[in-house]
Amino acid sequence: MAHVAEWKKKEVEELANIIKSYPVIALVDVANVPAYPLSKMREKLRGKALLRVSRNTLIELAIKRAAQELGKPELEKLIDYIQGGAGILATEMNPFKLYKLLEESKTPAPAKPGVPVPKDVVIPAGPTSISPGPLVGEMQALGIPARIEKGKVSIQKDYTVLKAGEVITEQLARILNALGIEPLEVGLNLLAAYEDGIVYTPEVLAIDEEEYINLLQQAYMHAFNLSVNTAYPTSQTIEAIIQKAYLGAKNVAVEAGYITPETVEDIFGRALRAVLLIAQNLPEELLDEKTKELLNQQAQIAVAAQPQQEEKVEEAEEEEEEEEASEEDALAGLGALFG
Repeated sequence: MAHVAEWKKKEVEELANIIKSYPVIALVDVANVPAYPLSKMREKLRGKALLRVSRNTLIELAIKRAAQELGKPELEKLIDYIQGGAGILATEMNPFKLYKLLEESKTPAPAKPGVPVPKDVVIPAGPTSISPGPLVGEMQALGIPARIEKGKVSIQKDYTVLKAGEVITEQLARILNALGIEPLEVGLNLLAAYEDGIVYTPEVLAIDEEEYINLLQQAYMHAFNLSVNTAYPTSQTIEAIIQKAYLGAKNVAVEAGYITPETVEDIFGRALRAVLLIAQNLPEELLDEKTKELLNQQAQIAVAAQPQQEEKVEEAEEEEEEEEASEEDALAGLGALFG
């Protein structure tokens, strides 16, 4: 039987104890993280999570041991995600918050040949500090719209040189570094996280918060409307249900001519409008002075409203004329739109 070094036994025991002591256990890849950024990351995590870097084989043994001692065999599913230079991140923070913290803690890094980019890389339009030289030809060979302007290289329009997941070539690395574009990110990449028997992957944890908030708001409004329309009372909808019932009852009473303190004004208002509509078609000698006065007031209101309607019509006609003029004079510039 092969001899196992004591330090390895002790390391597995310590790792297993860490795993058993926290409700959330995550695996992170620290393989490409330089020493200084890693130390800064430890500082950011202090008080929030415990980071322990070890050998992949020892981490695997520790997970198996902790799963057995805790009686949680589903914990062993984490082993499938051990890769690169793995480390254990133990925390009480839920996996979604942990993933967000790790992503926000990442910092930009210069381009390196052979490394895939985490997101699309775009060279923005505008002047650069690069002087004319062989680099311009390399840019143009890659389709980058570059040309010389005032003795410097200028990019004519935004140009996407890499899609997320594509690998940086040596030629492109020179160009991006010369332009000062840092397409890579330095930080801890979460491989998987375990909580309450469930293993979460980055694809699950990378949620668009704004989109989810909008979806929750829409779901709330749909549920609210359904509750109100079906008269299902809740603490959030009871007031709206009562208001809807009140307005419905009032409309029925008004339509039926059922007089109450709440409906009397609406009922008499409808009756008065009906009377004045009839009175407009009667000979003037059949009308009393009060009816004539009411008809006169109604006519004044109509006359006062008429100029506003005419102004709206005139404005609409002017807009149509301006649109026609703008089409005819389009080549003359944007000034035609305001002629």
